[in-house]
Amino acid sequence: MFRDVKCLRSRFMLIGGLAKATGTKVNTIRFYEDIGLMPEPERTAAGQRTYTERDVKRLAFIRQARKLGFSIEEARSLLELKNTPNGSCDKAGDIAKQHLLSVEDRLTRLEALRAELENVVVSCTGGDVSDCKIIETLSQSRPKSVSAKPKRRSHAFSSL
Repeated sequence: MFRDVKCLRSRFMLIGGLAKATGTKVNTIRFYEDIGLMPEPERTAAGQRTYTERDVKRLAFIRQARKLGFSIEEARSLLELKNTPNGSCDKAGDIAKQHLLSVEDRLTRLEALRAELENVVVSCTGGDVSDCKIIETLSQSRPKSVSAKPKRRSHAFSSL
């Protein structure tokens, strides 16, 4: 992992090296340290943060969890589970299933939003702004064709 990164005494890297090795912004690394997602790093005599390959792996895990849309708290819980390798995988499965439900709910709402936007766009016939159906729709306190929150779809893993 350290091949392309400038290392300090070949065992440690500075924050810029960690950022480069993981594709994470320095400010994000500092934020993760501030909230305890990343451990407080060791420091050089000059006060610079130093990191090891263990930190690279931990940050890569966090980035992958965030890339999949897990919240910071979900990532924290998954990290805790990762650190107890003999523990049950059920908790990780529960976190992932709950996250999937949340993603499916957002997708349902986005599909409803797309349908509403399609209706608005189709209603546009050009002409003057005073006759614009898009402006008229946006000016309403609640658009006529927007219905109540869509019902949740059934889930493929509900029998799990």
